[in-house]
Amino acid sequence: MKAKSAAESEVIMTHLVLPQDANPAGNLHGGVILKHVDTTGGVVAKRHSRSNTVTVSIDRMAFKQPAYMGELLIFKASLNHVGRTSMEIGVRVEAENLRTGEVRHTNSAYLTYVALDDNGKPAEVPPLKLETETAKRRYREAELRREMRKKERELEEGKKVCRQQEQ
Repeated sequence: MKAKSAAESEVIMTHLVLPQDANPAGNLHGGVILKHVDTTGGVVAKRHSRSNTVTVSIDRMAFKQPAYMGELLIFKASLNHVGRTSMEIGVRVEAENLRTGEVRHTNSAYLTYVALDDNGKPAEVPPLKLETETAKRRYREAELRREMRKKERELEEGKKVCRQQEQ
């Protein structure tokens, strides 16, 4: 399988915040952002793997700044890491005030997707070609996050075992 660069699958998507996306004060609902973050990341995963993909996890989502009705959300997504069947994608969210032109970084998240074959089973994905220093740095950082996710899973499973032993 031929390696592909992150640039080959990266995307920028936008969403205009409309009244149905906001609360009565005009602030964007967090779930709207999450939905678009997942959609944007999923497009990157599908472009890289050229197969169906499913979301496995979304790392912590911090709401750094609010977004408001009438603003343009900009979702920038890029592939950071590739395993045998999984891919980590980073998504950065910005809000643009269309009156003033001010752009604010509102959110960032890392999502993990798994590629699926026609039978719904995990499928191998092309390796990631690391062409730039930024791509290499993102790959190293993604490996650290991958290790942390693994440790968190082990801790969660350990807690389950402890609860079972207490009963």
